[in-house]
Amino acid sequence: MMNCMDFPAPREDGVAPAEISSRHGRGGFNPYVNNGGTVVSVAGDDFVVGVGDTRLSVGYSIHSRMQSKITKLTSRCCIASSGMQADVQTLHKWLKTRVAMFQHQHREEPSVIAVAQLLSTVLYSRRFFPYYTFNVLFGLDSEGKGAVFGYDAIGSFERANYNCAGTGSSLTMSILDNQIAQNNQQKQKPKLTKEETIALVRGILASAGERDIFTGDQAEVVVIDSSGIHTELVPLRND
Repeated sequence: MMNCMDFPAPREDGVAPAEISSRHGRGGFNPYVNNGGTVVSVAGDDFVVGVGDTRLSVGYSIHSRMQSKITKLTSRCCIASSGMQADVQTLHKWLKTRVAMFQHQHREEPSVIAVAQLLSTVLYSRRFFPYYTFNVLFGLDSEGKGAVFGYDAIGSFERANYNCAGTGSSLTMSILDNQIAQNNQQKQKPKLTKEETIALVRGILASAGERDIFTGDQAEVVVIDSSGIHTELVPLRND
């Protein structure tokens, strides 16, 4: 008569939990990855300028040197996003779909204020599993003035004259505070013209690329004014 000791022990072909944990870091599987990049936007009296680099990377690997971070939503509004590229594309596609639905229903484009609120709503709706995106919305309001909106991860937002997001934001915000807000400066400089603003944001992104390895390759400069949306590509560091 056979007893239980005569049967072979079951095979354990699975991966040990400790090995799984070591593969994905402490705490187990992480669904997010930061593909890096920096986006900046500055508003003027009758224009707004947005810029984002085109590098898509993970760690020390560059997957693409021509990946845009800026999407046109209306003829007067664009969104710039850094973070996880899969979530960025999903969010931008969803916003474009909702804007198209609004146009079909109301026979007009939504205002930049309406789009700003729409983005806040969708980010808040995903608060328990947020989009891993760092967003800046920019455009012209109903009075033709430049508007820039900055967001946190779950949709809280504010309108400002400038904002930035992404892996190089800690480097670029200090320059914006100094050149745009001019806080604690005895001699106030006049407001920047459109050409000066374009030169400023180009220089800011180039400066960020000197210290941030996730920012580089090209700067996509988008200018929105009364004549429409204009785009220009400017080379940055490729290393």
